[in-house]
Amino acid sequence: MTAPSPDRLLLAVTLRLMSVAMFASMNALIKLSEVRGATLGEILFFRQFGAACLMAVVLATGPGLASVKTDRFGAHVLRTIMGLTAMTFTFTAVLMLPLAESTTIGFTMPIFATILGAVILREPTGWHRWAAVVTGFLGVVIVAQPGGGHFPILGALSGLVAAMMTASVSILLRQIAKTESTLTTVFWFSALSLVPLGIVYALVWQPHAAIVWVLLMGVGLVGGIAQLAMTGAIRFGPVSVVVPMDYSSLIWATLYGWLVFNMLPTPATWIGAPIIIASGLYIVWREHVRRQQETMQAIV
Repeated sequence: MTAPSPDRLLLAVTLRLMSVAMFASMNALIKLSEVRGATLGEILFFRQFGAACLMAVVLATGPGLASVKTDRFGAHVLRTIMGLTAMTFTFTAVLMLPLAESTTIGFTMPIFATILGAVILREPTGWHRWAAVVTGFLGVVIVAQPGGGHFPILGALSGLVAAMMTASVSILLRQIAKTESTLTTVFWFSALSLVPLGIVYALVWQPHAAIVWVLLMGVGLVGGIAQLAMTGAIRFGPVSVVVPMDYSSLIWATLYGWLVFNMLPTPATWIGAPIIIASGLYIVWREHVRRQQETMQAIV
């Protein structure tokens, strides 16, 4: 087995950092859209509509529609249902919480991935990772401060559900990726999601000022670019290298919260965030070690 070249690793890290910055920008646009009167249903529709338009351009200028033919339509339907559920809770958390806090709670995704991997996939999970899971949830308690009243507990719960659903999607994608290309998976998610979201949009549509339409289109365009960059990062570099880059999103969330919304993270967030980040990084590292050991055993 050959290791990825330094050039490919640099490209993977660059793409992942780009996707992090773009997703953070998308979250800021989501909050600005909602402040100016856009509803959650409208925001969700434009997010996926923008991604679908980007996919159409990619296919039209590249491999063509035939390249996304699939024999696993049911799996893509399930991925769409789970993905839209995760996105709905993610956007709810973004709308209800300050950007830094919603971003921090989203860092629990590796924690839920560990739990679901052990329960659903029967992956071996030693005490090291279980200790990291417990530590990570301790960090969540510190950030959320149940009963403290410094931000809506419903927002924190939405963020946790979003992280759990995102982890579930990642597990499903492992199975889909055995037979489907990344382009196929992204295309069907974008296309299929427009069916239910189109119905929702027809029910909640309302007139807006021109700036709101610009913001909504920005959500779709920026989110679509972020999704493509994130997918490309996984293609060019191993998960253990690119995933830790996600934690830089807290920097962007803090900057946007301060410069755009005049809000800084609470002292509890500054304490809890490093705990959650450390637990997530440790989980990623232990997973990397486990896969290396499995590879060596297979070679021997």
